[in-house]
Amino acid sequence: MTDFALARRNMVDGQLRPNRVNDAGLLAGLSELPRERFLPEGLRSVAYADDDVPLGNGRFMMEPMVLARLIQVLQPRAEDKAMVAAAGLGYGAAILARLAKSVVAVEADAGLAAAARKTLQELGVTGVELVAGPAEQGAAASGAYDIILIEGAVPEVPQAIADQLAEGGRLATVIADPSGALGVAHLFVKQGGVMSGRPLFDAGTPLLPGFARPARFTF
Repeated sequence: MTDFALARRNMVDGQLRPNRVNDAGLLAGLSELPRERFLPEGLRSVAYADDDVPLGNGRFMMEPMVLARLIQVLQPRAEDKAMVAAAGLGYGAAILARLAKSVVAVEADAGLAAAARKTLQELGVTGVELVAGPAEQGAAASGAYDIILIEGAVPEVPQAIADQLAEGGRLATVIADPSGALGVAHLFVKQGGVMSGRPLFDAGTPLLPGFARPARFTF
């Protein structure tokens, strides 16, 4: 039987701390929240593996180190309103809920959304509002957001999501390489109504379904 408490400590000490995850509040959340509970029974043994966990239908639970570093660079504050696009089984949203004022978690897959809702309720996680709908559209009705996490790799940040970022807000995701090589985690900040980004680190995060780059006309 897997000792999940030990696996969680090993994740923090062996994967996260050596990779510059050092925010005390974030590490506390990652140390205490049972990641395995956000996975189906048959996948719980790999909950703390240093890799993305396949969930079917092209979806994955993001690798712990990549997720942790993306959340850390967002610098969540107690007064922040957050959105997680492609929230999957709710783990990233649950971590953010410990650090921000509120979290809107958008998920298109009905099965994943239902499982996330059940797990959040069972664990007593508060401050997360689950929204069913296309993740690439975000949740404009509840915006604007101080921080946005896109929980997977995308070819580019959809304009609909960029528009929901508040002035001075931060957005983190992995931008996929068109060649299929490693993607690169990015932090975007909106200043003067313009969102600009900078690369952070390489990440082999799988591409999210539904986030295809829109067609562009050429003349």
